[in-house]
Amino acid sequence: MGIRESVDSLFKGPESLDLTSGGISWPLFYLSLPIIIQNLFQVLYNLADTFWLGRHSTEALSAITFAFPIVFLMISLALGVSVAGSVLVAQHTGAGNEKRAAYAASQTMAYAFIISIVLGVLGYAFVDDITVLLGVNETVAPLVVEYMRIYAIGLFAVFGFAVFMALMRGYGDTVTPMYVMAGSVVLNIVIDPILIFGFDANPLFGFLGLGGLEAAALDATGYTGWGIGGAAVATVFSRAVALVIGLAILFRGNHGVQIRLSEMVPDLEFGRTILDIGLPASVEGAARSLSITALLVVVATFPNAVSGAYGIGTRIFSVIFLPALAVSQGIETMTGQNIGAEELDRAAETNHFGARAMLVLLTVGGGLIMLAARPIAGIFSPDPAVVDHTTTFLRVTGLSFGFIGVMRAYTGGFRGAGHTMIAAIISLVTLGFVRLPVAWLASGPLDVMGLWIAFPISNIVGGVVAYLWFKRDTWRDGNLTESSPSPEGLESNVASTDND
Repeated sequence: MGIRESVDSLFKGPESLDLTSGGISWPLFYLSLPIIIQNLFQVLYNLADTFWLGRHSTEALSAITFAFPIVFLMISLALGVSVAGSVLVAQHTGAGNEKRAAYAASQTMAYAFIISIVLGVLGYAFVDDITVLLGVNETVAPLVVEYMRIYAIGLFAVFGFAVFMALMRGYGDTVTPMYVMAGSVVLNIVIDPILIFGFDANPLFGFLGLGGLEAAALDATGYTGWGIGGAAVATVFSRAVALVIGLAILFRGNHGVQIRLSEMVPDLEFGRTILDIGLPASVEGAARSLSITALLVVVATFPNAVSGAYGIGTRIFSVIFLPALAVSQGIETMTGQNIGAEELDRAAETNHFGARAMLVLLTVGGGLIMLAARPIAGIFSPDPAVVDHTTTFLRVTGLSFGFIGVMRAYTGGFRGAGHTMIAAIISLVTLGFVRLPVAWLASGPLDVMGLWIAFPISNIVGGVVAYLWFKRDTWRDGNLTESSPSPEGLESNVASTDND
């Protein structure tokens, strides 16, 4: 079997997957595996920045720790648009309403650009005030501002590409976005160290044994790098390239759902539908990011080594949680399509199967992280204090990872059913009413250990609450195919499709 055949056997597109009948485990696996790889590439963006900036300076590493939740907040406020688009595309696809799915995708992309530009302008204007609210010290704050202003300018590209992936996922195609993401990540990894360090003492050239080339390039250009600003430019540029490719795929429409310029004029009625579905999803994302941001107020009271460890630890968590996030998004798509096809029991079993699988997989993964905590921490920082704090952080939280998987599985089901408010409440309870207060109160008597123990406590609470809420069956009234607006002139087509 050749390489291409081996790849095709692992990754199956929507033409090979039946998400609304038959078994559950293999369709969910084939749907989720490319998402895992997509999200791994997403994390590689962050890990590349963390790796290279950690070698640039401890201040730069601390700055990226504070910049990340601000970035997450900006994206989270616009997240509802992509969730609404994904859910609508999934439910219309499951119901066989392809033209409604295409219209939903076109409108979603239009609103995504509008919202991301507005948020980018606001982020650029107010990043100084945000750093003050976070209590970032005077040596780190200018670096946070530099990174965030560049990122805010390119937010439309970052978010536009995320919407492309969401729309393709709603249709059931998770393979095409994976390939586009792969190319974007490779581009980012190549240009990241060059833009950060320039050609002066670039550790990449030293690692590759290209010192002569480095010296020649420095003599020819005099380019000594942009530091943390270079990391931001690398991310924005690589995402912009990915967005251009993604838009070309969507306009051509030969890999799934198709968008059209004629259907991208903002439709206020559709905008209200996006608001109804998407606003709670934005609340959920904002609750996550605000809790992380508020937690940084606690982190900022500790030395830079602690904030550096917090940044490394949370990025390692993002790698470990990739299966949970992927399965959550896969469950979202399968739940949406099965509700559209009126297969409610199958939708329920999809959620329960995903939760059981994630509980086992992430608990095992967390145990392995605990055993290898110190060498893992040492990869990201040569500072012994940072390594010590990171090691403790990983060991304290490891065995609670499975509960994150349970919570992610069921919140994915709620979103797929259109009940995004329930998913938002679960996140708010877990992060805002458990993690943040525990960290704030316990960090006094327990010092930095009080910060670390807030994570396993909130993880367990989140998993239990999500399971108990899903068991109430309130998600079963989430069919959106009859209530969502469609473009003028398509009603007769939709009616005939519904009667087939």
